[in-house]
Amino acid sequence: MSETETIIKEEVTIKFAGDSGDGMQLTGKLFTENTALAGNDLATFPDFPSEIRAPTGTVWGVSGFQVHFGSRKINTPGDQYDVLVAMNAAAFKSNLSMVKRIGATIIINTDGFDSRNLRLAEYENADSPFAHIPLEGYELLKIPVTKLTKEALADSTLGRKDQERCKNMFVLGYLLWKYNRRLDNSILFLEEKFKHKPDLLVANRKVLKAGFYFGETNESFTSRYQVDEADLPQGRYRGITGTESLVFGLVTASHKSKLPLYYASYPITPASDILHNLVALEDYGVKTFQAEDEIAAICSAIGAAYGGSLGITGTSGPGLALKTEAMGLAAMLELPLVILNIQRGGPSTGLPTKTEQADLLMALYGRNGECPIPVLAVPNPSEAFYIAYEACKIAVEHMTPVIVLSDGYINNGAVPWKIPNPDELPPIQVKFAVAPENGIDYLPYKRDVNGVRPWAIPGTPGLMHQIGGLEKEDGTGSVSYDPDNHQLMVKARQAKVDTIADFVPDQKIESGPESGDVLVLGWGSTHGVIESAVQQLLSEGHKIAHAHLRHIAPLPNKLGTILNAYKKVIIPEVNNGQLVKIIKDKFLLPVIPFSQIKGMPIFKDELVSFITKHLS
Repeated sequence: MSETETIIKEEVTIKFAGDSGDGMQLTGKLFTENTALAGNDLATFPDFPSEIRAPTGTVWGVSGFQVHFGSRKINTPGDQYDVLVAMNAAAFKSNLSMVKRIGATIIINTDGFDSRNLRLAEYENADSPFAHIPLEGYELLKIPVTKLTKEALADSTLGRKDQERCKNMFVLGYLLWKYNRRLDNSILFLEEKFKHKPDLLVANRKVLKAGFYFGETNESFTSRYQVDEADLPQGRYRGITGTESLVFGLVTASHKSKLPLYYASYPITPASDILHNLVALEDYGVKTFQAEDEIAAICSAIGAAYGGSLGITGTSGPGLALKTEAMGLAAMLELPLVILNIQRGGPSTGLPTKTEQADLLMALYGRNGECPIPVLAVPNPSEAFYIAYEACKIAVEHMTPVIVLSDGYINNGAVPWKIPNPDELPPIQVKFAVAPENGIDYLPYKRDVNGVRPWAIPGTPGLMHQIGGLEKEDGTGSVSYDPDNHQLMVKARQAKVDTIADFVPDQKIESGPESGDVLVLGWGSTHGVIESAVQQLLSEGHKIAHAHLRHIAPLPNKLGTILNAYKKVIIPEVNNGQLVKIIKDKFLLPVIPFSQIKGMPIFKDELVSFITKHLS
């Protein structure tokens, strides 16, 4: 082996892990940005502690960032790690089980493995965490990162703590060297971030270069890795998180429909970043409101919709429960409203920073009375744009509230995103009511052929009508307690939602044959892992296919035909089998659940193993 042998890798999964103050999120994001510029396909998965200020040095305080990149199509952030960067003993302990047993690299900051850190991580042997751990098969690189950072900053005017905070740049520099990358883009980021803090700019830039040249000059490092460009469709790309993708979809819908966008929310993890991102787009006509609670947020969004705006509200898990009464009001008023729910582990406060798909049944049925609302699900960060756009289109064109289900895994994760041409997006038809001629009384609940009532803007001459949550009389909208009218209106609202299935794409097969032994049916964030598992099994010659639901209420046309074309249907979910209940109820099929509720996404190897048992 030569001194600088370059080894070609098709794909790599790296996990950066350390205390919340070690800057692992920033390190991962900068490495990801550099990776995207290198032309690799990729997917990321940030992993945050559930507590705002988790105890330093403990396993529960570990913050991580995972990136899976390669020269082929990447569907998930990866299962087991090819590389683990552990800044202290707790990060090592909490992540070791996920490192590949053969051929993986573990990079440790030896300064984070002193007796204090070992004790906080609850290692029995305070002298060494490796005493009882078999490390054969690993490449273990012990680097005194903190010490080398301080040495690089020996002439710096920064204090000791500020110097130590630069150590993540040393790690980043070393890995950029290890994977044959350039420093330019990371230096540009530092220059922008610290343009008003020259001391921090000089220090971080110096440490970044120190890490890079440490790899370059250290004789014990005899190999580097190269991951070639992925064969992606031609076009303009940018890195995008699920949150950014949703936000861009909403703003694009606002401009295409020529409706002002109004977003109201109450801060809650992990939905808060939607508000943060929209605030930065005020120049695009976006109005935002941070309400005092969840109820105020959705009610103000309903008010905006009543006034002719594109009303949006967002929340996570517990917040959706608080919004349910007002969702019923929006359904009764038949006003366009989009409710974003970024799911997280529950119930109650649950696991605020961990992912879950457990709000599906609440989104479908979690309201008093007969209250049908369309439900869409985001499959991955890049498609969040299109789901958000379509939710706005459905809300406006069918005069109904719409729920969009995403989750922390999607919203925090990032992928390369091919920027769409806005002119190729379907138009959003806005039809405001006009006053009837010849003095005829206006009928606010007179429906068109699709069961949609008109959108009447307050203050428009001739459009005076009653508004509120009491049952409406058919046509006039007056308050009605008539039992036959109530049944008529309940059926009319349900029929209007059911009709939406004729305006959205029919269900299709994502990959695999049109019939066969097993269909893997998914929704939401399981898309990537299902696609990866199915592709592997297809390559092994199995008759298996993948279908994924983006519309869950109403279910898309032709779904039943597809389900009946396979001997078995398997439904993987990060919940206790909620879609399973829906499919059984609708189609009376003996579907097979694969449920995991660990606050983590499903891993490909686990799913492949489960499917293989049913194939045989």
